Amino acid sequence: MSKEIVRQQEILAELEQIYQGVGSALKYNSPFQLLVAVMLSAQTNDNQVNKITERLFELFADAAAFAVLSPQELIPYISSCGLYKNKAKNIIATARIINGQFGGEVPQIKEQLTALPGVGDKTANVVLSVGFDIPALAVDTHVFRVARRLGLAEGQTPRAVERELCDLIAREKWSKAHHWLIWHGRRVCHAQKPHCSECTLSKLCLQEIKNLDNGMDGEKA
Repeated sequence: MSKEIVRQQEILAELEQIYQGVGSALKYNSPFQLLVAVMLSAQTNDNQVNKITERLFELFADAAAFAVLSPQELIPYISSCGLYKNKAKNIIATARIINGQFGGEVPQIKEQLTALPGVGDKTANVVLSVGFDIPALAVDTHVFRVARRLGLAEGQTPRAVERELCDLIAREKWSKAHHWLIWHGRRVCHAQKPHCSECTLSKLCLQEIKNLDNGMDGEKA
């Protein structure tokens, strides 16, 4: 086993120990509600999504309830999140397809999920892994950033990073690793000012190693 693989596996073991038991911050009561919440979360933080869905899901609990709405009727409930006009249109269209073609149940096949309006790889993977406990590794902005900084992946696109992480991590840990990387990005490895001096992974982190080699202060990276 190469030194690089050993380094990467040590990082994953440390992440697993630190973030053991963490899960999605989104609140939901069904796979369909999870799907809607993830669709709303694009360019919107989970806390804001939870504020929106707390009221939204009291009024509209399932695909059938959303399917009879128009985008204009949905907009007032979700207007505090980014891109709300497009999200309203896609959520309604998706609800109608799920209600009409899948009997109101969210499909558990990735190709069927990504065929739904507004549902990409990341959203589909979250729904599969979190909603159905099917191994999948969603790459959002946190996972993309943290995986590349730590040197777990080099890909230039989320899909490329997903492939690299899936090759590196055991299949049964894909869903958990998604959460490890997200929470590390939220708590420590922030986009603008990562807390490198407080990070227990700093000695293993590829970005921090590069900073030290260049004589830089990782806290300012």
